[in-house]
Amino acid sequence: MGISIGGHETRNRVFLAPMSGVTDEPFRVVAHEHGAGLVVSEMVASNALVQARPDMVRRATGAGRVFPFVLQLAGREPEWMARGAELAQKIGADIIDINMGCPAREVAGKLSGSALMRDLDHACSLIDATVRASSVPVTLKMRLGWDFDCLNAPELAARAEQLGVQMITVHGRTRNQFYKGKADWAAIRAVCEAITIPLIANGDGASIDDVHAMLDASGADGVMIGRGAYGRPWWPGVLANQLDPGCGIDEPSIERQGAIVFNHYERMIDHYGERNGVRIARKHIGWALERWQDKGLYDQAETKRWRARLLKLETADEVKSGLSELRSQLSRAAESLAA
Repeated sequence: MGISIGGHETRNRVFLAPMSGVTDEPFRVVAHEHGAGLVVSEMVASNALVQARPDMVRRATGAGRVFPFVLQLAGREPEWMARGAELAQKIGADIIDINMGCPAREVAGKLSGSALMRDLDHACSLIDATVRASSVPVTLKMRLGWDFDCLNAPELAARAEQLGVQMITVHGRTRNQFYKGKADWAAIRAVCEAITIPLIANGDGASIDDVHAMLDASGADGVMIGRGAYGRPWWPGVLANQLDPGCGIDEPSIERQGAIVFNHYERMIDHYGERNGVRIARKHIGWALERWQDKGLYDQAETKRWRARLLKLETADEVKSGLSELRSQLSRAAESLAA
């Protein structure tokens, strides 16, 4: 049971949200291989992509390894958005997503991301330029509005649909909330009532109960999982299967989870090189340790010991050796819990 985006049909209704510093190519490939309905690149600045800035070029990889390949563009000038869209297609984008939801000060402060919700006419000029430059479907991600005095997501969504956008994703917070408080899934319903294209609800979804509540409150067609996937890139696929049996994967065994984390680590080293890969991987290993602690496989003190050991190592081989030892311990702990 998927969602139609232009000529593409997703394999289920649970997507992986774009997250800067998290959903790089290695993370997206692993999530895709383990059942996520759709994975979206980190935010790519349109002008920096056209100018071939190395970090933005690296963010824009993934064609041929995930399908459909969704590349998220951000910007504040129609010309750069159009040129970015043209280049995105040349490097293999099957879908282009426009970012109008990022709340980060370094993005919104430059009048990109969620700052565009303060000027819908300008926002629509960027959407129009992107759609006109694209022969592939264009989607849009936004928030409820800039603040509680500016809850204009329904208007922006309706105008975006008129301009040719083929799917809308709404995070259930305003920009000024950042990630504080609780996402208001019910407030997303006003967007549902304003459009006829597919709607995706985002914000705080972590469990299957959350997914059902998000869909019921918002009226959305699907959900996007963000921080709930930290340390477990297989999680969107698991939730998809729980939502619509047969459309995702069963939750991997603890032994299998350890193997996936190990494989993810190897992919990061290949993608970034040893020096950068070892450092970038630390947060992912830390999140995985916290997930396994939550499952009762070891206590907080043991998590602290593993963090102190694995997250200070400087070579890939040392980390791989430590991860192999951790996998053996996890298997023994899982057997003990099951006994």
